[in-house]
Amino acid sequence: MSVMIALGSLAQVDPTDNPVADFSDTPLWLSLIKALLLFVFLLLNTLVVIWFERRVIGRMQQRPGPNRTGPFGLLQTLADGVKLALKEDLTPKNADKIVFLFAPAFFGAMAFVSFSIIPLGPAVWMFGHKTPLQLTDLPVAVLLVLAVAGVGAYGVVLAGWSSGSTYPLLGGLRSSAQIISYEIAMGLSLVAVFMFSGSMSTSQIVKAQEHRWFILPCIVSFVIYVVTMVGETNRLPFDLAEGEGELTGGFHTEYSSLKFAMFFLAEYVNMFTVSALATTVFLGGWQAPPGIAAINDGMFNHGWWGLLWFFLKLWMFMFFFVWLRGALPRTRYDQFMRFGWKFLIPITIVWVVAVAFIQAANEGWLGTNTVSLASRTYYTSLLFIIGVLVVGVLAATWIWDGRQAAKAEAAKAAPPPVVDPYAGGYPVPPLPGQRLAESRPARTEQEVLHG
Repeated sequence: MSVMIALGSLAQVDPTDNPVADFSDTPLWLSLIKALLLFVFLLLNTLVVIWFERRVIGRMQQRPGPNRTGPFGLLQTLADGVKLALKEDLTPKNADKIVFLFAPAFFGAMAFVSFSIIPLGPAVWMFGHKTPLQLTDLPVAVLLVLAVAGVGAYGVVLAGWSSGSTYPLLGGLRSSAQIISYEIAMGLSLVAVFMFSGSMSTSQIVKAQEHRWFILPCIVSFVIYVVTMVGETNRLPFDLAEGEGELTGGFHTEYSSLKFAMFFLAEYVNMFTVSALATTVFLGGWQAPPGIAAINDGMFNHGWWGLLWFFLKLWMFMFFFVWLRGALPRTRYDQFMRFGWKFLIPITIVWVVAVAFIQAANEGWLGTNTVSLASRTYYTSLLFIIGVLVVGVLAATWIWDGRQAAKAEAAKAAPPPVVDPYAGGYPVPPLPGQRLAESRPARTEQEVLHG
């Protein structure tokens, strides 16, 4: 909550100065239809992306992947879902049954809420009414996504705690610390976008990118957001809440049948949500790429064309998620938390301060039409250079800090080169670099019992 208050004060958003999308011609029944279509859209995309992930990773690992159920294996995800629903639903004896049942439903519901403020396209005609391809909009719509992400962490924590088992509890604690840590850097990375657009409304942020996508002047924010969105969604290489070699299945170890399916579904819907937000705030949202947008006075930026461009950008990020899973190993938990607190958060703070100073020097918002094209290009280049310098300096500092820690670790007293394996009463194997003392007769049972 404190992060959201800070973001609001930095951007200085006034709802009267930052209008939202026009829903004046959208009756209630049409909003319900759009909500249903949005729900179906996310479900179908989840089915497809699971199949897509298994096929792509199969190609990366030189194996076919699912190719039996349906054409090209397209129905394999649906078959797996039906099989999962028919599995026996088990509840541990020591579980808090009410919370154990509530946690997956809460986590799944929060995953769908955030997508409601994402604009999928411009205003179109639906059933005789002109309505935006967006369920709703708010003057602080982007903060809604951050708020829902923070509240969604409760579902993970409650799932781990209510299971009455050690590994789920540790997985829930890991996930809560991970979400809180990376949500700070994610929120701060969006402050530069708020300053460029002058609004926190998603529709107004898309409108502010008519002449230039924010990925160019906010390249540092974009890179930080991409890293944090992988950490927020618990995906490889940051799926530390579900480390099989350490925590079995993590916070959902004790879940089965449809309750486990709810966690599985929420993970993929969260992937779509953070990808859609990245598309909206950095890649122009539903707007066509610059070259295509200039054709025939922007005919490809009107009507239902916006849904196509949004869909292509969204799936570009989904392929990035899949590629990461197939290409990178899991990191250590201490490395992951150190990277977030000591590297990402300082970068975002320095970057936001630099953007604020440059904006003050330019005497106005860089994203408005009152700034000439030459001036916009100059300040975009300046921001890009400053961003690269900031990242370089902080990366060098982070590497230096790591080397100092390694030197301090190496300076500690080294273990003795020769050890007696029976010194403590029981045989102990030597550490790397040690050798055993001269062997002595094995101790009798009486000697072991009486020391």
